[in-house]
Amino acid sequence: MQMNTPPRSTMRLTRRGKLALVVTGAVLAGTAVAVPLLSLAGGRTEQVRPRTLVIPEGRRASQVYEAVDKALELPPGSTRKSLGKAGLKLPKEAAGNPEGYLFPGTYPLAKGATPESLLRLMVGTAEKKFDTPPVAAGAQRNTLNVYQTIIVASIVQAESTAKADMGKVARVILNRLQRGMPLQVGTTLNYALNRTGGNAGDHADSDSPYNSYRRVGLPPTPIGNPGPEAMRAVTNPPSGDWLYYVTVKPGDTRFTADYAEHVRNVTEFSARQQSPAPSPQPSGSGSGQPAAPQPPR
Repeated sequence: MQMNTPPRSTMRLTRRGKLALVVTGAVLAGTAVAVPLLSLAGGRTEQVRPRTLVIPEGRRASQVYEAVDKALELPPGSTRKSLGKAGLKLPKEAAGNPEGYLFPGTYPLAKGATPESLLRLMVGTAEKKFDTPPVAAGAQRNTLNVYQTIIVASIVQAESTAKADMGKVARVILNRLQRGMPLQVGTTLNYALNRTGGNAGDHADSDSPYNSYRRVGLPPTPIGNPGPEAMRAVTNPPSGDWLYYVTVKPGDTRFTADYAEHVRNVTEFSARQQSPAPSPQPSGSGSGQPAAPQPPR
């Protein structure tokens, strides 16, 4: 997904001295509501429809559906209901679920745009981005197929608090997969719980197939729609033996292969959680969010 800056708007006076608001576009992020844009000219007030739909990196399919509904001014649930007739070209592993293939980016809202046409455009863009030799080669190096690579990238996207950390997060996940260790990341379980925050460790006993605290291996589907940086992090991760990470404070995500060191990092994180100052949401494998740290097996 591409990070997009907010649309710019400028105020200018017409020749007749009447105020006009010139709009260059509008951004819909996730489930955010588009604010009507007004054109004040000739004493009339008109609503200016957004010209583009921007899907940020990491948005879940459910959030994309809501954004499309709002962009096209359709009743809630319309885009989700259109899936069956959209004719999306998805891999067989996806079983008709476009999660992971609604590629983040900026999409034009042309006259006559429909949920089906926008979804097809997103999936077609994903196909072009994912069906490439570098992605195939990276997946093969990691002993994964392309769909599994997208699943890992979606986790990396959700877990990383900074783009600079994506490569290390990817390496931790790949290392744990190769060792047969559970991933133990809260974002997979939060996806099943349909929430974006909270302590997933509170639900660590869940039987959900997305519960990476109890289940070994990858969840059954991506948990969002990853951007190009997350995909590159997975297909070309740095070398390292890291098995654990936790974001102790903003800008301070600590990676380690040593379980005792990780426990100390988690203890520091927990102490910060008890302080009155706001603390970052825990993030990481091995006890970023679990109820208790789990040693490697």
